[in-house]
Amino acid sequence: MEFSMGTEPTSRYLAFELGLAARKLVEEVMLVKKGEDVVITADTSSDWRVVEATAAAVMAAGASPTVVWYESRPSAVIEPPRPVAGAIRESDVWIEYAVSYILHTPAYKRALQAGTRYICLTGMDVDMMVRTVGQVDYPKMIELGKALGALIHGADEIRVTSPAGTDLVARMGGRPIRYSGKLADTPGEPIMLGGQISFCPLEDTIEGTLVFDGALWPPKELGLLKEPVRLTLKNGRVTRISGGREAAVLERWLKGFGDPNMYRLAHYSLGFNPGVQAPTGRIVEDERVFASIEMGLGSQGAQIGGETWDAAGHTDGVVLNPSIILDGEPIEENGVYIHPQLVKLCKEMGVPGYE
Repeated sequence: MEFSMGTEPTSRYLAFELGLAARKLVEEVMLVKKGEDVVITADTSSDWRVVEATAAAVMAAGASPTVVWYESRPSAVIEPPRPVAGAIRESDVWIEYAVSYILHTPAYKRALQAGTRYICLTGMDVDMMVRTVGQVDYPKMIELGKALGALIHGADEIRVTSPAGTDLVARMGGRPIRYSGKLADTPGEPIMLGGQISFCPLEDTIEGTLVFDGALWPPKELGLLKEPVRLTLKNGRVTRISGGREAAVLERWLKGFGDPNMYRLAHYSLGFNPGVQAPTGRIVEDERVFASIEMGLGSQGAQIGGETWDAAGHTDGVVLNPSIILDGEPIEENGVYIHPQLVKLCKEMGVPGYE
């Protein structure tokens, strides 16, 4: 699969740096405490070096690591085997590395209801762990997310454009911002890899054209996009899909569910992890390409703060080099933040291009 290519497979590759990153993830992001039960789930497509380094870091923190390794399912958002569901439900902390992730499944929802602190790190490999966790100023990255969220929350109209043809307009209407890249400090609250905030404007106001030109996954046949996938939206729903072969793959995949909710735009997410400067084909990383926008179709959970609905699945696509215009004032132009507060934080983080 495309997202698993191009990584040095030896156990010595970035071994010291990986150990530091795993400790940072366990102690500073997941806030693992002595005596807690930590379940690490991975499928046979996961990077075993990341799994083992994380288990070692959990042990070093005085907690109990349990690694659950199981078969790779044909796609994401498929209910896991019952022993996996049981393990995550009984955990204090759950770290997911499975490529065919089980986010949004009934087992996932039951685990959250039981109070686990969860993070989705689907497809995480050594290089990604080091770049997106180990080498990042995590507190400053969280601060950048807060600044972005405050600007968007304070706006009424949000317009997103891109060189590839995106031109999407919506109204925020006071909708909240989900700081998904936060620290795992609340039982039952899922978090994601740092460098992302999410929200959904008033669904019925979302109108225009959305063009994915970075990455799109699932379906499993996609990943890094070779050609743009163009979606036309009316009242927050996809009414037309156009483009080449990859657009046809997405259209066939969505239609195969026979579920009208799969055509609903579920969220906007801004990516800003300085360790990700270009898409790789691993969706959890691609969603955080610095200064990108990622949008999801399909199921929408209550955490987003908009309408909540179930769907048969969920997919995420990336828009590169966007411009974000809030009430007529741009805060980002063609993939470069221009708002003074955002520029200042980028400089403090040492982001390339903002020195």
